[in-house]
Amino acid sequence: MPIKISQAFDSGAIEVVRADGPKAIDLNLRADSHADIHQWFHFRLQGARGQACAIRFLNAGQATYPKGFEDYQVAASYDTENWFRVPTSFDGQVMTINHTPELDSIYYAYFEPYTWERHLRLLGEVAENPLARVHDIGTTIDGRDMNLVVIGNPQADKKIWVIARQHPGETMAEWFVEGMMDALLDNANPVSRKLLQRAVFYIVPNMNPDGSVRGNLRTNAAGANLNREWMTPSPERSPEVLCVKNKIHETGVDMFFDIHGDEALPYNFVAGSEMLADFTPERLATQNAFIERYMAASPDFQNVHGYAASKYNEELLTLASKYIGHTFKCLSLTLEMPFKDNANLPDPHSGWNGARSAALGAAILQPILQTLALDQR
Repeated sequence: MPIKISQAFDSGAIEVVRADGPKAIDLNLRADSHADIHQWFHFRLQGARGQACAIRFLNAGQATYPKGFEDYQVAASYDTENWFRVPTSFDGQVMTINHTPELDSIYYAYFEPYTWERHLRLLGEVAENPLARVHDIGTTIDGRDMNLVVIGNPQADKKIWVIARQHPGETMAEWFVEGMMDALLDNANPVSRKLLQRAVFYIVPNMNPDGSVRGNLRTNAAGANLNREWMTPSPERSPEVLCVKNKIHETGVDMFFDIHGDEALPYNFVAGSEMLADFTPERLATQNAFIERYMAASPDFQNVHGYAASKYNEELLTLASKYIGHTFKCLSLTLEMPFKDNANLPDPHSGWNGARSAALGAAILQPILQTLALDQR
């Protein structure tokens, strides 16, 4: 069987320069549709069973986030269900996978994908639970559905909003939400049962369906970075943000979490709202207490490594968590997970992956509950 590289499937993205043999596979990172962003890749290799392959990404040094490839290992799978990491090197210009596939077909990806099919299946499973409803709130540029999951009683005292995958290639974000919703709908989970006595959850598992299917890292079908659209979203450029923003203003919000992934930092952390001009000492205390509770709930979470408070000052209120924090004066956080591994608790086989993201999602319920309990005093 000759060597073949393909990418014509959900979230597939790569450019083939040549595939002359197992040691002569040269590729380029493909740009996001309608945007000059090069980072995400997902492709299938056939015909290399039992052969030592050298797969080179020739333009890795010109990627949007080249530091994302330092100390990074590519994710691989034979069945698209079970993913593992393979030996990867990066010399600052070219990134190389050195791997011997055991089967005729293997998939390689920047991170464990979360498919549109799985997204739809998740929505179907959630809708079967009497505690949940799945609402259609809009349509993307490519015509896909924007769905909102509501878990709990909409008349509840507190409104918790969670959105994920504004940047579609940050698939760990939807894994996170899946784990959080599984825990929230588990009738044997005392934390979730107690939470739903007082709060309703509004959850958007995928803010960027078009970018997800197209194989984009950061943008939608119009080339918009949705996490820079929150001040003035439009039907033409960012209908995804527009419909969610309108719904948030309709329901109100007491806590807001925007779930993401970071290319370079091998840690789990949050970026807060302390740089807002109207941020009070009381809100800072609430934010810091939440972070401490999250660290107690999950050893995978930490507060030593993260973003400087000044990172987004120039475009502050165009970002979801900053816009919400400013507008509603509530706890509003951006949560980041690694594409690499958690350096504090490394796993050489899988790195950071979908299952670990889901576990971190389940763990967030405890600090949410503790924060609500404190507010009730």
